[in-house]
Parts: sequence; structure tokens; C-alpha cells
Amino acid sequence: MKIIQNPVELQRVLLGQKQKGIKIGIVPTMGNLHAGHLSLIETAKENVDIVVSSIFVNPLQFGPNEDFENYPRTLDADIEKLKEVGTDFLFLPTIDDIYPDGQQSHTSVSVNRMTDKLCGASRPGHFLGVTTVVNILFNIVQPNVAVFGKKDYQQYRIIKAMVKDLRMPIEIIGGEIVRESNGLAMSSRNGYLSDQEKSNASLLRKIIIDTAKKIKDPNNAESFTQLKESSIARLTEHGFKVDYFELVRQSDLENATPEDKSILIAAAAWLGQPRLIDNLELDLDS
Repeated sequence: MKIIQNPVELQRVLLGQKQKGIKIGIVPTMGNLHAGHLSLIETAKENVDIVVSSIFVNPLQFGPNEDFENYPRTLDADIEKLKEVGTDFLFLPTIDDIYPDGQQSHTSVSVNRMTDKLCGASRPGHFLGVTTVVNILFNIVQPNVAVFGKKDYQQYRIIKAMVKDLRMPIEIIGGEIVRESNGLAMSSRNGYLSDQEKSNASLLRKIIIDTAKKIKDPNNAESFTQLKESSIARLTEHGFKVDYFELVRQSDLENATPEDKSILIAAAAWLGQPRLIDNLELDLDS
């Protein structure tokens, strides 16, 4: 694995490969890697010839009360994991490499839909930071394929929208959620959970699954609003501070109706220090 910090050097190397007809994929990360990230590398390897991963803790996507300074940084361990899984290039830029004229004066890239709901409602400006940095990474690497985890389903859909709107010749692939043994979705922030909290955290997944079963049950008389309210009440009873629990359409993240066939059950809640997110794609035609 070759490690490159300079964006111009990385672009020069990769353009040379593309000119030879070699297919390139990118898996952007913020480091502190776990099995979920590594599964995205594996997915990329199945679809391209060369896989580039990036590690960059992007300050633009952190709110004023969020954990940018304390975000876990485990570079040495991350490098070893990326080597083991067969990553070809690691892009390791500094903040000055990404935002040379300063974060506030840098050109922003905004997707004008799906960004103000779910996680966007409680984290204003978050997705503006995400789409801006991803656009920069795409312009440096110029990949054929990019892989994003579906645990951050809203991010995955927003990136797909950006690529479609800006006519970028990039295929966006969604990587399936990788879970702990108790069903908790793997996250870099799970390390903030105590052993007891980690055990309790599995309830988030269980309640999502219970909700899906009720939606599929023809004998269930609860409305979508009632399902959401009862799920929030259950989580609250077990010590969660619920940000949202929503039933939305997969395609555009608008509120789902009983007539919709492709539904996303999406939830976010704090348990102790970390904010946990999870979701389930429910396809009622199948």
C-alpha cells in the first residue's frame, strides 16, 4: 500500500493509471477503522482494479458542540488494517491540503434535498460539510466507483443525488451494515459505550425489526404515526434519548405512506455519550 499526502501527487499517479484503462475505486473514511469500513474496501475490490481509501477527519461536518477534537484517531492501527485488507493507496491529507484557503472561504457543494431531515435536522450544516469534502475527494481521485456504508443511509442517498445532479461519471455503491454480535451497528463511536450500554444498545436494532414486522403484518391496526410513537416510547423507557424514529421512502427520504413499497425505518438516539444510528430497508413487494 502506498501512502500519499499531497493531492497533486495522488491525482498525477491515478490519472496515469486511468489512462491505461485501469478502473479506480474510493472508500472515504475518517479513520478509527473497524470491520464495517473494511467490508467497504472488500466491496470496492470486487468492482475495480485499484482501491484508494482516504483518512481525513473533516472539520466541516462537525457542529459546534460535536466531538471533532475528541474524535478517535488511530492512524497506526488503521494503516495496518488497510494493508491487511489489500488497499492499494491511502490518501492522508491535512486540513490545509483539503482547504488551502481556509474552511470558511472554501467553495461549498450543497445538495438541495434530503439534507434538512433525519440527521440533518439535528446536525445543521453536517451534510454541507460531507458533500463539500466528498466532492473534493472525487475531483482529486476521479474514481470510477465509490463505496459508502448504508449505516449512514442518508449520507449514501445524498451522495448519490450529488453525483446524479452534477453529472459525475461515478458509480455509487452502498455497502451493507456490519454488526456487532448483539446486532448493534458497528461505529467508530461505539467505543464510548460502557459494557452495560453496549448491551442495552442492541435494543435499537430490535425495535426497528419489531416495527418492520408490524408493517408487514396484515392484521396490524397501528398507523405509521402510532408505530413511530410507540417505538420512541420504548426506547425512552430503556434510557435512550431519541433524536428521531422515522418511516420514510428509500428513494427521497420523504415520509412514507402505507401505499409505499420501499420504506426505510431510520432511527437515531443517544445512549450515554454517543449518538447511535441504525436503519432497515423494507421492501414490501418481495
